[in-house]
Amino acid sequence: MGSAKLTDLSDHSFLLTKWYLDCVTDNGDAAILYIADLRWNAVSLHYGSLLTVLDGKIGSSSSLHGSATPSVDGGTIAVQQRGLDAEGTWQGLRAPVRRTVYQNASGSVDWHCLQPMSQVDLLLRGKIRIRGLGYAECLTLSLLPWQLPLTSLNWGRYLSQQDAVVWIDWQGPDQYRSVIHNGEEHSANSITESEVMFADSGARLELDRGLILRQGRLGDTVFPGVSRLAALLPRSMLSVNECKWRSRGVFRTAAGEGSGWAIHEVVKWKD
Repeated sequence: MGSAKLTDLSDHSFLLTKWYLDCVTDNGDAAILYIADLRWNAVSLHYGSLLTVLDGKIGSSSSLHGSATPSVDGGTIAVQQRGLDAEGTWQGLRAPVRRTVYQNASGSVDWHCLQPMSQVDLLLRGKIRIRGLGYAECLTLSLLPWQLPLTSLNWGRYLSQQDAVVWIDWQGPDQYRSVIHNGEEHSANSITESEVMFADSGARLELDRGLILRQGRLGDTVFPGVSRLAALLPRSMLSVNECKWRSRGVFRTAAGEGSGWAIHEVVKWKD
């Protein structure tokens, strides 16, 4: 996807390019950046939001201004979000992964994990520096999200100095499940909000769900910052429920066990 700009999908009436970038320090301070570019018929919208954990306190902000697309130069992603007063770099430590997780005649969902593991240096408000391991992906949707044949999504990433684990579990009539550990794809016996169990290697990732970062309906948690867009969305989309955690994780394999930080979420379209 390169810099994930709008290219071959630009002929569709709906096109959403959404970046997700995060970082968690050794002590658990965290920053999550969302940067989105939406084109939908006559609507053109650029949006950025920042979710932070600093000294155990959760903060959030959003902006419809200064949400420039991250730049990609080799293995480095540079972010400058003036509207959020945030700038930094993500230096890739693992090879990228890209999958088409859903496709029909109307469009597709393209998942491009540019950096399953990154070394991050992020500056907030010109004075708060966050350094640690992080993650970066770009999701491109060329079909309406509320028309996806999904009931729930379980997604997350776990990082330690030795291991990078990323998982996606889309549930519904058309299912997609993938677990990627240090660049290798694995099958999973189960994926829940508290553990990921590998089917082939017997590895197991345990998640303590120690801190809820955000919880509730998207209409209450995300879209108040984009009221212009919220007015156009169906009630079913505003009613989608999410819960996002920062967890301490323990990853057990045949070679031993390690610990690290995870960011993960469960999103439910339908009960």
